[in-house]
Amino acid sequence: MTREELTKAVAEHPFTAGFRPEHIEKLAAMASNVRFAKNELIFREGDSSSFFYLLLSGTATLEITAAGRTLRIATLAGGEELGWSSLTPEHTKQFCARTLEEVQALAFDGARLLHACEEDCAFGFALSRALLKVVAGRLHATRIQLLDVYKPAAKPAQV
Repeated sequence: MTREELTKAVAEHPFTAGFRPEHIEKLAAMASNVRFAKNELIFREGDSSSFFYLLLSGTATLEITAAGRTLRIATLAGGEELGWSSLTPEHTKQFCARTLEEVQALAFDGARLLHACEEDCAFGFALSRALLKVVAGRLHATRIQLLDVYKPAAKPAQV
């Protein structure tokens, strides 16, 4: 992708809604275009990975292993985000991410993003606000999954 194409892709991604033009430019300057093949493991739960992704096309799943089972927390598609934990000090992934089909994404190095946040507080605030929306959504999805898994069994009908 050319610099102009990267800037356009960043600007059109829902994650950056409300970002100032200079923040879009800053993100685009840090973006790399990446592709993942169908059924490719992007990262495992507990992995230390510094990459944050804005998905452009394709689908991927977020999964956790609990009680000896793999639970799908979410299915993500173009227009969504992946790898928010790369912006935490430990860079430890909270979920396993796997593609269901070929995925095209913009990749950002978490350490580089954090450095940009330290240098530009307005950019850092915009990025943090957008990331908090992602985290809140993932927590909600996890809660719904856990409620479904651990819901009480229906009582047998009384005859």
